Amino acid sequence: MMNTVGTVTIFGGTGFIGTHLAQHLLRENLAEKIMLVDIEPPRNEPYTALLQQSLRSGHIIYRQWDVREPIPPSLLPTRSDIIFNLAAVHREPGHKPHEYFETNLLGAENVCEYAAASNCLRIVFTSSISPYGPSEEKRDETSLPTPETPYGCSKLVAENIHMAWKAASSDRKLLILRPGVVFGPGENGNVTRLIQSVVRGYFIYIGNRATRKAGGYVKELCFVVQFGLEHQDKSGESITLLNFSMNPPPALEEFVDTIRAVVGKRHRLLTVPRALVLGASYVIEAAASAAGIKQPVSSVRVRKLFRSTLIDPKRLRELGYQWHFGLEDAFRDWKQALPRDFLA
Repeated sequence: MMNTVGTVTIFGGTGFIGTHLAQHLLRENLAEKIMLVDIEPPRNEPYTALLQQSLRSGHIIYRQWDVREPIPPSLLPTRSDIIFNLAAVHREPGHKPHEYFETNLLGAENVCEYAAASNCLRIVFTSSISPYGPSEEKRDETSLPTPETPYGCSKLVAENIHMAWKAASSDRKLLILRPGVVFGPGENGNVTRLIQSVVRGYFIYIGNRATRKAGGYVKELCFVVQFGLEHQDKSGESITLLNFSMNPPPALEEFVDTIRAVVGKRHRLLTVPRALVLGASYVIEAAASAAGIKQPVSSVRVRKLFRSTLIDPKRLRELGYQWHFGLEDAFRDWKQALPRDFLA
């Protein structure tokens, strides 16, 4: 069991993962004080009730800051025992190539410099599976990273920035997590869109039923963070790299069938040839670009639908981690926490 620490600081703390991580630390009594640092204010949603209560009580303190800027030591009132660096530009597509590097690299440099200046000896960094690149072959923590996108490249460089911070002192500890797609209340991303397309009856397969997507429930990721820190405390390991995914990564058909079971949908699902959908996406994308219209159809998103991210959480399995959420458990918990995501 992880001991309660004095102060935890979460950069990117009001985002999707940061919000859930802060509430996990509260529920498990793992921190006496939590600092949230982010551009955006804390979320005020039904599922963040514990967070809001702790903000009012002073157990959690929020500071507005952009990690692309140097972080002054005076920003936070006390030294951090653990710093979580979750701040990132990550949506693909959605940003220009330079924006991934600008935020993810400058953010890594500034957070590490702040940790060094404030004598914090422990950082947890959420990277991504994107440095592995898409593959139908299984990849684990020993696989050579071969990123194909600006986001994946920026995350791999950011890992190295954190590694350099660790190398500067033998007293420091670094936990790097490479999550697949993380889903749950407040995600508002691909899995939320998948749920809504199934619930509203317009989901179609494009020859991708067996496509596997590494990732897992956001509350599971919080347990993995705790597990990784506990492992370091028990083993004395100072650098730990963990892939995060369900074990094994679910196929798209498993996601869809589970959503249908949770919401009680039994309608027939259509399959459309892949080439037809991809071709149409290019036409729509070009026409919208020429007309200056913003719209959600993208050839990048379509290609992601039928490209597997078969990332194996091998190290977690070897260390004896016990998963808390199966796919159906996760979706039912999500539906209970934020029912509107499952409404037609």
